[in-house]
Amino acid sequence: MIDESRPARHAGRMAKIQAAQIAVTPFQQNCALIWDAESGKGVVVDPGGDVPRIAAALDRAGFAVERILLTHGHIDHAGGAAELKRLLEAKQGAPVPIEGPDRRDAFLLSGIAVQAAEYGIPGLDNATPDRWLEEGDTVEIAGQGFDVLHCPGHTPGHLVFASKTLGFALVGDVLFRGSIGRTDFPYGDHAALIEAITTKLFPLGDEVRFLCGHGPGSTIGDERRTNPFLR
Repeated sequence: MIDESRPARHAGRMAKIQAAQIAVTPFQQNCALIWDAESGKGVVVDPGGDVPRIAAALDRAGFAVERILLTHGHIDHAGGAAELKRLLEAKQGAPVPIEGPDRRDAFLLSGIAVQAAEYGIPGLDNATPDRWLEEGDTVEIAGQGFDVLHCPGHTPGHLVFASKTLGFALVGDVLFRGSIGRTDFPYGDHAALIEAITTKLFPLGDEVRFLCGHGPGSTIGDERRTNPFLR
């Protein structure tokens, strides 16, 4: 679906939008860069760490970052957000707000620095969103409106960003190719995760493509038909 090593142009409805993935931190989390090639504006989704690598990728892509989006509060998705925000604001000379996740992940965002020290991962810090998001909100990604869906289970405040118009979604750690998000945390909820997938992601349509937080992307239809956790 997307070449994870360099920017790639989507066909059809996403012809003007480009995307690239960068695997960051020892957790190999997918940080996504998504931008409109014509306007030269876009977003960074889930900058979990390795900010210099993300910054270098942004320089190669050559677009201005309008906002940083977080799907949820886990360290590998949000640990580099504060540093990237500071770097981009100094470089671009304008605010770069952090938006998302749902406020129910606040406890995770405020514990990143302590957790990073426990893991021995330098350069990660707590993140404070400029805008909390919730179900029913919309966010702009590369000039396109994306619906905000609350999909708990992996974390209480996990969000998915989906565009029916583009047939494209950013699902974080809710759904993977052939798997689903972990729910064995004290705050995890397996039943809630399955319900979110079946009642919020499946209705998006089988042809909807998605990027996920780890590994390669897929389509809603492929996972509905073949994912062993959803049978």
